[in-house]
Amino acid sequence: MFILALSTQGVMTYVSQQAQRDREEELLRIGQAYVQAIGSYYESSPGSVKKWPRSLEDLTDDKRFVGIKRHLREVYSDPVARSSAWGIVPSSDGGIAGLHSLSDLRPLRTAAMEFGALVLPPAGRYADWQFVYQPPPTVPPPKR
Repeated sequence: MFILALSTQGVMTYVSQQAQRDREEELLRIGQAYVQAIGSYYESSPGSVKKWPRSLEDLTDDKRFVGIKRHLREVYSDPVARSSAWGIVPSSDGGIAGLHSLSDLRPLRTAAMEFGALVLPPAGRYADWQFVYQPPPTVPPPKR
């Protein structure tokens, strides 16, 4: 019985870690999707003044255009916190520049990660992973 209980505990630990790994991978995928959607919203702003989304729903239905424009298919839930609530990273004009999980759990991946232009610093908890769109630097016109 003792050997059976010990082996069952080992299997359950493995299954639990695998489930956390899957949720972590999903969080990284969703976070990157939000960064791309926020960037698309910001860069496609009509006129010369760039605007940040005011809500996550703005990413699924951009009302600044006559037709339907979607930067994101749906408003995704946080797979780690298992909630529809996200921590919001505000932009300079009060809009949304990015988001982060509200989970205080320790991630399996704690080292810094780089996904193209998105860089996530080392993290002690999932809430430390901030998925923020960084606009490209503007080049001032040459002086004459």
